[in-house]
Amino acid sequence: MTKLLTGLLLTLALLSGVVGCGVYSANSGRVDESIQRIAVEYFENLTAEPDLGVDLSDAITSAIQLDNTLKVVEEGDADIILNGRVMRYALKELAARQDLTVTEYQVQIAVVLTLNVRASGETLFDKKRFTGTGNYVLNDDLTSEDTARIEAAEEIVRDILALVVEDW
Repeated sequence: MTKLLTGLLLTLALLSGVVGCGVYSANSGRVDESIQRIAVEYFENLTAEPDLGVDLSDAITSAIQLDNTLKVVEEGDADIILNGRVMRYALKELAARQDLTVTEYQVQIAVVLTLNVRASGETLFDKKRFTGTGNYVLNDDLTSEDTARIEAAEEIVRDILALVVEDW
């Protein structure tokens, strides 16, 4: 499942990069143009879901590399460092039949991240919460817990990329 998640997140990042290439600007949109290199540490996984911290860290790294605004490097070479924790992985019942048999679930993933400037120790954001959700219908050939997990992770990756690359 790790390869599946990483592969599909990479596909999402590639597609978002192609769609976003219509207009080129020399301005990155970042407040501090001197910050050009980022290290993304593997996230601590506080859930029972195996490899979720590694999967999300890898997906964010891939998305940043494809965006090409910041260069992903090792911590010792970085201007800024992104680290955090996967706090929640849950399945929530969304729909049920009259006999109370559940027919649809929602995957919920939550992470808490910190972004620091390595040289000064300045915190650009601290313990910021990002959440993602994805739904799936039981006995449906098009959706599954895996596809819902990917959908939730994609939402988190998009939000983190927007904040790390543009908003600070």
